[in-house]
Amino acid sequence: MTAPEALPEIRVLREDWADRDVPLPAYETAGSAGADIRANLRPEDRATGFILDPMRRALLPTGLRVEIPEGFEIQIRPRSGLALARGISLPNSPGTIDSDYRGPLGVLLINLGHDPYIVRHGERIAQLVVAPVVRARFALAETLGDTPRGTGGFGSTGRQ
Repeated sequence: MTAPEALPEIRVLREDWADRDVPLPAYETAGSAGADIRANLRPEDRATGFILDPMRRALLPTGLRVEIPEGFEIQIRPRSGLALARGISLPNSPGTIDSDYRGPLGVLLINLGHDPYIVRHGERIAQLVVAPVVRARFALAETLGDTPRGTGGFGSTGRQ
């Protein structure tokens, strides 16, 4: 296991309006790659929850802002249980939070299911994966190297 001092530290700030009883992102098991993040609904929505109708997209608040070390990003990914059972996903999956962003952390959800879904205050709605970032430089070329695949695109390497 990696020594704790070698782990990147994600600094977290709660919004003034946020419910302090909603837990910070956390890994649910020892082998979890993603830390679950929870909806921290606005005070006026906490009792009733937020209704996400079929095919509706909405930005759900987490009540958090983050500071990510340079050289890392946070990827926001769907929770597989919500996707399978209810059709709740992320339309831009994975979403990226860059290390220089300091604004509110929201989770863009979409309901691909057939029924309205009520997002409850404090519910786990997505997972955060901290990942290293590799930057590249882009150079204009006259030609590109040949490969066995060549110009084959979508579905060209197997059954579609």
